[in-house]
Amino acid sequence: QVLLGELGGGLVQAGASLSPSCAASGRTVSRYAMGWFCQAPGKEREFVAVIHRSGDTTDFADSVKGRFTISKDSAKNTVYLEMNSLKPEDTAVYYCAAGIYGDRSVISYEYWGHGTQVTVSS
Repeated sequence: QVLLGELGGGLVQAGASLSPSCAASGRTVSRYAMGWFCQAPGKEREFVAVIHRSGDTTDFADSVKGRFTISKDSAKNTVYLEMNSLKPEDTAVYYCAAGIYGDRSVISYEYWGHGTQVTVSS
């Protein structure tokens, strides 16, 4: 069974940075593509970033490209999302997910964490 747990959300001012992490059970980050998604109140869950199994390929939503980076430490079985130049519109619950295909679709990911809240004040 794959278990995922996010840490590192919080309340920050616009322009600040946060670095949430996702700890996974077993060898999950080596076996799956690892994605981050976000969901704001009243909105659908949407793609933020993904890092593929190899670690060499990443993809980002246009809204975060150039501000967010994604990385992983396979030895620690942990995935990181570095969030810079945060904006109030980044406010959402951020979820870590594991899937075989690693595309931008929510339905492509089999395993999900419970999420961590990120709030950006103006």
